[in-house]
Amino acid sequence: MEPQFRGTTICAVRRGGKCALAGDGQVTHQDMVLKAKARKLRRLAEGSVIAGFAGAVADALTLFERFEAKLKQFKELRRAAVELAKEWRTDKYLRRLEALLLACDRESMLLISGTGEVIEPDEDVAAIGSGAGYALAAAKALSDNPRLSAEQIARRALEIAAGICIHTNSEITVEVLE
Repeated sequence: MEPQFRGTTICAVRRGGKCALAGDGQVTHQDMVLKAKARKLRRLAEGSVIAGFAGAVADALTLFERFEAKLKQFKELRRAAVELAKEWRTDKYLRRLEALLLACDRESMLLISGTGEVIEPDEDVAAIGSGAGYALAAAKALSDNPRLSAEQIARRALEIAAGICIHTNSEITVEVLE
């Protein structure tokens, strides 16, 4: 059995015409932290899309490249996500990649997986990675407070996840689309 590299939590929140993605910086191998300040968020499509990844780093970087190419080709997040998912599922090389993507533009928030899934959450929050359950629960609860912005909710949800999940740390990066 190959050793697993773990340690990512990405949380997306849409509110007040803005979408915020927050990601932690931890990469672990078994029970050891290998890196504390990894950047797992990227602006794509000339800044009109924000995406975050959970999973193997090299796999995620490959997917970011493919996703960016699909965004250039189709110029629309949903279509690019569907085309990436189809390619990811059917391509012999890509099929082995172990990662998830969470992507947002001004209209959509999508979770994209290697099993061909392109899922738009029912609510304006989503999370992926090791601490996803904790971050998602926190973001949903924090969303009840109308005074909090998308950025504040996403950041606080990651802070809460970092306090619970051993594969999530508090080196948090947030990207916001306005």
